[in-house]
Amino acid sequence: MLSEQVYAHLRHAIMHGDYAPGAALKPQDLAKEQGVSLAVVREALVRVVGDGLADRLPNRGFAVPGFSDRRWQEIAEARRTVEPVVLRLSIERGDLDWESRVQAAHHRLARTPPFESEEGGYPTDAWAEAHRVFHRTLLDGCGNPVLLETFDRMWSASELARRWASRRAPERDHLGEHRQLAELTLTRDADAASEALTRHLTLTVAGLRPE
Repeated sequence: MLSEQVYAHLRHAIMHGDYAPGAALKPQDLAKEQGVSLAVVREALVRVVGDGLADRLPNRGFAVPGFSDRRWQEIAEARRTVEPVVLRLSIERGDLDWESRVQAAHHRLARTPPFESEEGGYPTDAWAEAHRVFHRTLLDGCGNPVLLETFDRMWSASELARRWASRRAPERDHLGEHRQLAELTLTRDADAASEALTRHLTLTVAGLRPE
């Protein structure tokens, strides 16, 4: 469907920084650019809004969220509240199979290049997926599907902010932070692992502060 194609284009463009934070998404311009009708573009934009990658502004059309949007701080607060608790449950309940999956997920993340060039930029899609799988695997030893679904929703809602933060702080030691998280988790040090995860999440949202 044409709307699916336009939706995929918009999602990719926003995620890869083709539209700056706060940039307007003008249906007329998009329709001309993509060679489709306004109705098709509006349908795609509504889906992008549903993904949290755009806002629908009263009487002003559509726009990419801004750096200062309060939602990023709210999502970060929710993640710092929920995820360390779920990690504790994973460490308490996780079995040998879970430990093996944590090791494998960390290995994949550590071996996947985060950026397309040494100068940094937006994370590659391959690294972003390896990153998601690693964090999800850390928590899935909890054995509680409701908590894991909550993580999935929060992760999706914060993906755009996470990419912006990576773009603004390419010198950040992601490799070291993730290695520490994996090691503390696998040694079953719940206190230290939870504290490390909280610091990790705090550093991400700090990258969204105004310059």
